Amino acid sequence: MVLAATIKLVLTGPSTSVKKRGVPAMNQSAGPSQLEVIEASEYGGRQPTGWAKSFLLGTALVWALFQLWVASPLPFVWGIGVFNDTEIRSIHLAFAIFLVYLSFPRKRGVIVHVIPWIDWLLALMATFCAAYLYLFYEQLADRAGAPTTLDVTVAVAGVLLLLEATRRALGWPLTVIAGCFLIYSLAGPWLPDLLAHKGASLQRLASHQWLSTEGVFGVAVGVSAGFVFLFVLFGSLLEQAGGGHYFIRVAYSLVGHMRGGPAKAGVLASGLTGMVSGSSIANVVTTGTFTIPLMKKVGFSAEKSGAIEVAASTNGQIMPPVMGAAAFLMVEYLNLSYLEVIKHAFLPAVLSYIALMYLVHLEAIKSGMQGTQRQRRISQRQRLLSWGLTLAGTATFFLLAYLVIDGVNRLFGDLAFYLNSGLIIALYVVLIFCEVRCGLRQKEREAAESLSPQEALLGGLHYLLPILVLVWCLMLLRLSPATAVFYAICLMIFIQLTQEGLRALFAGQQMTAGLRQGFLSLVKGLENGARNMIGIGVATATAGIVVGTVSLTGIGQVLGELIETLSLGSVFLMLLLTAIICMILGMGLPTTANYIVVSTLMAPVIVQLSASHGLEIPLVAVHMFVFYFGILADDTPPVGLAAYAAAGISGGDPIRTGLQSFYYDIRTAILPFMFIFNTELLLIGVESVVDFIQVAGQGLIAILLFVSATQGWLMIRNRWWETVLLLVIAFSLFRPDFWRDQLFPAYDIQPAAAVETHLQRLSTDDAIRLQVEVEQDDGSRQLRDVLLALSSVSGEGRLQQLGFITEADGDSLRVNDIAFMSPAESAGLEPGYTLRISGYYTALRQPDSGWFLLPPLLILGGIVLLQLRRKDMK
Repeated sequence: MVLAATIKLVLTGPSTSVKKRGVPAMNQSAGPSQLEVIEASEYGGRQPTGWAKSFLLGTALVWALFQLWVASPLPFVWGIGVFNDTEIRSIHLAFAIFLVYLSFPRKRGVIVHVIPWIDWLLALMATFCAAYLYLFYEQLADRAGAPTTLDVTVAVAGVLLLLEATRRALGWPLTVIAGCFLIYSLAGPWLPDLLAHKGASLQRLASHQWLSTEGVFGVAVGVSAGFVFLFVLFGSLLEQAGGGHYFIRVAYSLVGHMRGGPAKAGVLASGLTGMVSGSSIANVVTTGTFTIPLMKKVGFSAEKSGAIEVAASTNGQIMPPVMGAAAFLMVEYLNLSYLEVIKHAFLPAVLSYIALMYLVHLEAIKSGMQGTQRQRRISQRQRLLSWGLTLAGTATFFLLAYLVIDGVNRLFGDLAFYLNSGLIIALYVVLIFCEVRCGLRQKEREAAESLSPQEALLGGLHYLLPILVLVWCLMLLRLSPATAVFYAICLMIFIQLTQEGLRALFAGQQMTAGLRQGFLSLVKGLENGARNMIGIGVATATAGIVVGTVSLTGIGQVLGELIETLSLGSVFLMLLLTAIICMILGMGLPTTANYIVVSTLMAPVIVQLSASHGLEIPLVAVHMFVFYFGILADDTPPVGLAAYAAAGISGGDPIRTGLQSFYYDIRTAILPFMFIFNTELLLIGVESVVDFIQVAGQGLIAILLFVSATQGWLMIRNRWWETVLLLVIAFSLFRPDFWRDQLFPAYDIQPAAAVETHLQRLSTDDAIRLQVEVEQDDGSRQLRDVLLALSSVSGEGRLQQLGFITEADGDSLRVNDIAFMSPAESAGLEPGYTLRISGYYTALRQPDSGWFLLPPLLILGGIVLLQLRRKDMK
């Protein structure tokens, strides 16, 4: 009965005794709880009263409305309020930094109610510095490269105020990182040889970082102002309207009755909300408030309950279609279409979530948990029939919707937009009518724990309409992300304003109270969206300092040399060191800033070193690799902020929660190492449905076996040698080509004397793999494979066009010099070393890698039979 009452309370939403954002009410006289302190760190610890509260609300609303205005087509239709990209970035940062100083006190994690005069002064100064590019845009353009004393003064003050704002909003990690990069820019001539560079004057540094679009106001802030704000706002409006509760109800109705059901519901709900959430911590606080107490009720410890929620929430940042807004940064950085980025990200994210669900299932089995019986017992046949009809009806609905919308587009041309909008609104009204007439709203309130999946799904189906509009505009209409999310927000605003009024109307009641409630809900959603963006806005700006330092000093080359030295020529060690550095760099950063920092610093390192080791790794795989490990910093002690947020809800130890969640996330950590070498997991080179099914099937079995190995349980508890074999089988399924290459080499070495003739036979779309002998400082010689693309060479003398100045030396070619800025130099070959081209590689025919799946599958079958026999003997 206690569990049923708890489920009913959770699934029907917070009552009047529940605080803001669904946090259970605490003893107010006892001071702020740990969770409230975490929320203060994430969303701002100031809770002013009176006119200051109204002023903050008004500023947040103006910021949200400004972002909606510049994303809409209205400025161009009416010819007013048109801003260029640089002006939008300047105004965007001005709003963010102004709200930081008013929302976040000097001491993080405390809750205060007064804004001191010094913070008002700092807020105004910082706002002026940020808006300087907008206020004096034409003058700065006229004197580009020749800043005045006022320009430099404003730039220096702006950088310092931005660092303090970052410390207040996000703590020390990103502040220290940005500060170190600024010092590095100035101290170049006095650094050791490995780190030294020519340095930059204070005037040049200030101009580069603040007065240009190379630093603070670069691509990062541009994406924050253009895309990220709108997606965060969309998620906030959806949550405020009730979408978060809807996802939790659906998740619980689907899996809540199973063994360890609340934990599985938490994973599913976090995956659904994570698709549109821009923060792991926000996801934990939003869904964990409901799911963690239920996990503890059924037997999970406080640390495991928090860890499951943290693992699910951090993985939400790798889940398409939003990926914590990193998807849109990848579009800008990789020059790929949005659809390509989503395609590459899809399979690893899905595999990771399925594996987490399986992991939770194994934890429940090991703890001896049992599922609960549904209040309404139905036969398996009835369940299958019900689900079959539901899926068939859903598929039929989407097919009809596609045909209708496509038909309207073809028949009515320019009027199609208005007609389709009318059809969507009509569908929304019909869904509200069916919800009220079928009594689904009342069923949720009275017996939420007994809802069937069909009732839970239908009791809020209209929340999916804005998401469908978003996906439709992005994938089928191929609109820009900003335009697509703008239309989705417009529909979300309409739903938020009218849903309670329509419910009252269809229930035979007055609409006035419902419409008033909808308006207040909209205002709160806009405010929360803007407040959630405060930290992200200053974080992307501060991350721009890192980007600016890279372009100013060339530190990326230094990091590459450092990692190459430490990796001792091992590709695996190189990737492992890069992963560790990404996790360190990502600690304490929101998703967008996290991706900006790791992709700017570490992605070029992998590209450079992989080429110098003869590896051809697609750029999108490199960026996915660093992004995954940057995200894993959210649950990695000692900083892991998501773990602290979860511990605040569960009452568990934050460090233990972080360690447990990191242990759970090992399944996510192995995926980047796999798709770096097996790019089919990113759907690169997968051309048919059959290929997709094979790749997805292999990946699914492999990740589940990996989880079974790390959890020590398949059918029953594993023996140690079974765990070892399961790890080998999982690796073999992820990379069957590894064993094939060991038995049947992919390349054959040919003498270097014939390399020029071979080059003439290749097209500009090909690449050549050379074996180069490099003499080390100690006189020893090292063989290195170098992969060089031929896209920039043609005609005669291709070897020289690649950068090699050579002369014959028997069957080898002695390299006398390496041309400056040539492909050879970019691959890590430097002039001044004794180099020799000892050969080149030609491809050999290999058997299909599918044949190498049979041995591991046969071994797996043997392990399953042995465990079933032991299980039967018990």
